Amino acid sequence: MWKQLRPKQWTKNLLVFAALLFSLKRVELSAVYHSLIVFFLFCFVSGCVYIINDYSDREADRVHPVKRHRPMASGALNPAVALGTGAVLLIGSLAASYFIHPLLTAVLAVYFVLNVAYSFKLKHVVILDIMTIAAGFVLRAIAGGLAIHVNLTPWFLLCTMLLSLFLAIGKRRHELFLLADQKGTHRKVLDNYSFALLDQLISIVATATVISYSLFTFTAGRTTHLMWTIPFVIYGIFRYLYLIHVEKKGGAPDRLLFEDKHIFVTVILYVISVLAIFILFE
Repeated sequence: MWKQLRPKQWTKNLLVFAALLFSLKRVELSAVYHSLIVFFLFCFVSGCVYIINDYSDREADRVHPVKRHRPMASGALNPAVALGTGAVLLIGSLAASYFIHPLLTAVLAVYFVLNVAYSFKLKHVVILDIMTIAAGFVLRAIAGGLAIHVNLTPWFLLCTMLLSLFLAIGKRRHELFLLADQKGTHRKVLDNYSFALLDQLISIVATATVISYSLFTFTAGRTTHLMWTIPFVIYGIFRYLYLIHVEKKGGAPDRLLFEDKHIFVTVILYVISVLAIFILFE
């Protein structure tokens, strides 16, 4: 059951701390506590989504070279037990979120409904599938802001959406490469994608991400010294493009964060730089 909740993918939910990072000197210790709670609430709710997704995909996952080892696809976990546990986690998470911020409950509910719709329908609709994935990350960012009661700038949300799209498109490209001639047997929407289309989408989104983040550093209402973090963003995107096109990776962005030392070090240096800039120049 623990494996079914996919704790290795909980790194995606670290995005809820983004609002805390960019509001470092405006929040109290209680905000850190609330952000931590929201992180785990998203982990539990996303775990419920994984349960439903794996339940609906268990037959298709059995023909995937990697996903056939998932608990329900492999037969190691009883689907009824998984669904029952997921229901308890969902209800408990929604109830707990209300005491932090009523709107947080709505965000978690929308996140859950959106991802259930993705599991059953939207993942089969070309373009909308990757946009739904990106919307999930935007909701995480919004939840992080609600946790500490700060307003997020439109540029911050736009950067989050674009970066999420970038990772989602890279994931689709890796799946297209990995499954080759059997692409439709695992994910039908892959029949509607091509390497040419995905490569063009990646180029557009990567460019838009760099431009949007650059504008964010100057218009976020904080110190303009944030511009010194732009090179980290550019290098991170370039490195990820290298992993997609040369190393043929990108199917699991959450794992690449830890497996690729270049990206890992870049993320660490980026966080340290943001903290240092806020401490020194504000």
